[in-house]
Amino acid sequence: MKLKKYNPTSAGRRHGSVIDFSELTKKRPEKSLTERIKKTGGRNNQGKITTRFRGGGAKKIYRKIDFKRRTDDSPADVIALEYDPNRSCHIALLQYPDGKKTYILAPLGLKVGQKVVSGDNAEFKVGNSMPLRAIPSGEMVHNIELQPGKGGQICRSAGTFATVANKEGGYAVITLPSGEMRKVRLECRATIGRVGNINHQLVVIGKAGRSRHMGRRPHNRGTSMNPVDHPMGGGEGRTGGGRHPCSPTGLLSKGKKTRQKAKSSSKLIIRGRKRGKR
Repeated sequence: MKLKKYNPTSAGRRHGSVIDFSELTKKRPEKSLTERIKKTGGRNNQGKITTRFRGGGAKKIYRKIDFKRRTDDSPADVIALEYDPNRSCHIALLQYPDGKKTYILAPLGLKVGQKVVSGDNAEFKVGNSMPLRAIPSGEMVHNIELQPGKGGQICRSAGTFATVANKEGGYAVITLPSGEMRKVRLECRATIGRVGNINHQLVVIGKAGRSRHMGRRPHNRGTSMNPVDHPMGGGEGRTGGGRHPCSPTGLLSKGKKTRQKAKSSSKLIIRGRKRGKR
């Protein structure tokens, strides 16, 4: 997807940019594959704010995405490429020979009219889903399962992909975008190729109102508050006061490790993401 810029008719238009949707072929979502999504405004079931700086925004309809891809050996036609407000990548509408329709994440290079298929005997091409044992080493994959049959959980955002490094002892070693290397069972499925809409990260919002349309409220620093509102508040001028960076509840930030020490998946991580990109 290309970026599109407008004439500087206002300060917000001058530096802002948007994704050019000319490659998308359908504007309205498939009604049978949608459901209403309720906003929380960052509040839990008690009405208390647990995630700050959320609220407002345009209404959204959720598109049901097929992350499992379990309709095996049945070629599906790509009949449309669509925009999805709930994720950074675009989605593709598939239609199977029996008339069933599903949404999948649109990989880079997928076009309307192509056929995609899933299963052990699927051909090795972009958009096809197959177990990791059938994917050659060194190939790019996305929408990767962590548990067989649960559906893809990692590498789902725009432009991301993982690389299959090697296979050993019933596991495939994959390298994630963060640089982390981890083992995934060979029975887990992945989709060939890279997630599309790779220019998503280059979009410039341009003005505050556009962030509000996305449901993002203004984010203010703890040091700009009063002591009654934040542990880092108070002081004269812009003083930091020698306080450690922390959340409003006092939880340390900027470096504090939050991963559980006894997490079961830790034994599957060969190289952590902190050291991955050295």
